[in-house]
Amino acid sequence: MNASTSKPVSSRRNFLGLAAAASMIPLSQACQAQEAKSDSESGARKTSPIVLSTYSLWRFRNDDLRDFHKCIDIADEYGFDGVELLLYQLQQNEMLSHSKMMSYKRHALRLGLPLVGLSTHQGFVTPDREKRKENIDRTIGQIEIAYQFGIPVMRVNTGTWGTSASFDELMANRGIESPLEGYTDEDAFPWVIEALEKCLPTAEKCGVVLALENHWGLGLTPEGILRIVNAIDSPWLQICTDTGNFLDDPYDRLEKIAPQTIFVQAKTYYGEGQWYTLDLDYQRIGEILRKHNYRGFISLEFEGMEDYKTAIPQSLALLRSAFTRA
Repeated sequence: MNASTSKPVSSRRNFLGLAAAASMIPLSQACQAQEAKSDSESGARKTSPIVLSTYSLWRFRNDDLRDFHKCIDIADEYGFDGVELLLYQLQQNEMLSHSKMMSYKRHALRLGLPLVGLSTHQGFVTPDREKRKENIDRTIGQIEIAYQFGIPVMRVNTGTWGTSASFDELMANRGIESPLEGYTDEDAFPWVIEALEKCLPTAEKCGVVLALENHWGLGLTPEGILRIVNAIDSPWLQICTDTGNFLDDPYDRLEKIAPQTIFVQAKTYYGEGQWYTLDLDYQRIGEILRKHNYRGFISLEFEGMEDYKTAIPQSLALLRSAFTRA
């Protein structure tokens, strides 16, 4: 064999040797390697979608951040996956102007940001039947606003007794409030259940899920909120889990309501909170939600005193690292 033929023979021998070695790799290992490659290249979402609540910016006091257009721009600038609107930010003239309201929907569309949640307020904890009727009518109107926006889930509350002089006083008392004289919380549960039941036909018609928050009033405890949701037993009433509204034993309490959670509001407190500060273990909260197969939206509610320009990016990074998908 001359020099001109030795190189091709060597190449053939190397190829045959590599082929033989490859044939000795166990089939299971080869399949696992291919699966790992496929998973890494699948493009499937690795985290829950993280959205920005406009409450994080306006906070009932920052008038320069009240406008929804500006809030949507900030959500886009920092890389959120969508926006939750706080209905109180709309002023009366805006609510009366259909074209103005739809301009927010159009603006979000242009930026590729879905409007995914509407956060509302109502009060059913009152013995006054007429006041409850007014709040039922208001809530039905809010559902129709969510429908106009194309928003699929709306945060609702039970309301409170109203015996606190202010919200600051309510927070100073850790959300605990005395009932009106002559009444107890036991009197109020049927009022709230009946009121929400009257709202559900509109919710179903509009395709808007009502999400009852573990807020103050009868939603102060997991037992209270579950009592209402289980009594109504409808797919159109689920739970909005707020990570910052259980001031004691938060993880055990969050786990109790996780199975019926349809929307999550996640609070952060950079720069210390306005009313209180919780040192929440978001890795642990993420594990709780994964355990119960929650794959929905996580809405940031920043409630600290730090400048939003530094606190909101930090908050987004925290939530992205914590709310991974299994």
